[in-house]
Amino acid sequence: MKKHHFLFIVFSLVAAIASAQTGTLTTSGSITRTTASGVTTTSFARRPALDSTAIVRDSAGVKMAYAEWHKLMASSDYALRIKNPGVENPEFVVIKLSEAAKARRRAMIPKPDEDGFVKTGMKLDLFSAKDIDGYKIRPKDLEGKVVVLNFWFIKCAPCRDEMPELNKIAKTYENNPNIVFIAVDLDSKDDIKEFLKTSPFAYHIIDDGKELADKYEIKSYPTNIVLDKEGKVKFHSAGYGWATVDGLAKAINEVK
Repeated sequence: MKKHHFLFIVFSLVAAIASAQTGTLTTSGSITRTTASGVTTTSFARRPALDSTAIVRDSAGVKMAYAEWHKLMASSDYALRIKNPGVENPEFVVIKLSEAAKARRRAMIPKPDEDGFVKTGMKLDLFSAKDIDGYKIRPKDLEGKVVVLNFWFIKCAPCRDEMPELNKIAKTYENNPNIVFIAVDLDSKDDIKEFLKTSPFAYHIIDDGKELADKYEIKSYPTNIVLDKEGKVKFHSAGYGWATVDGLAKAINEVK
């Protein structure tokens, strides 16, 4: 699943939750199609733009910067509510979801894409490698442990966006030797070390990881995978959003 597809799903879920609370979240439109019985025109709902051009305000009515509200949308705690539905360029308000609303949102999360190489329940053969600090990663040493994999590269914006949340999860288990966090980066060791000076990442990081990414047929970034103690895929996702963070944390908690 590519980045823009994932973001469309995330914002579609945001719209659905907000719609349930406040009414219509769409502007109207129509599509004309030719059928065997003639020409028909069907009304449809077109979602307003949810990008850097959108006007989004906090609960006090203060306009928020795109980076600020976009970051909140990656959390399962927040959603956007339309302020003035029916107009061509509506405004939105950031709202904090109730527990019931969050439960409804989670129920709408799409299942992982099972069309790729990595599939839920499959046993994933691991690899031998050294991380950028010289730590040896060997399949034998990982037997019986929960393994959390992340595939990324420096210029991938959603990869960078998810790092603070991944760091929180990794820190939760930093004293548990039976849970290992491994990040496969496509960049060189020098570039990674320079990047980490300002953006720490609490995983064992493998450099020049394109060959490993190709081994697992990773097509979209970031990709996150959780393997249970038997080496079977418990969770996998492509892209970044609250569904990724929640799913990753839940999967680790279930298999630890």
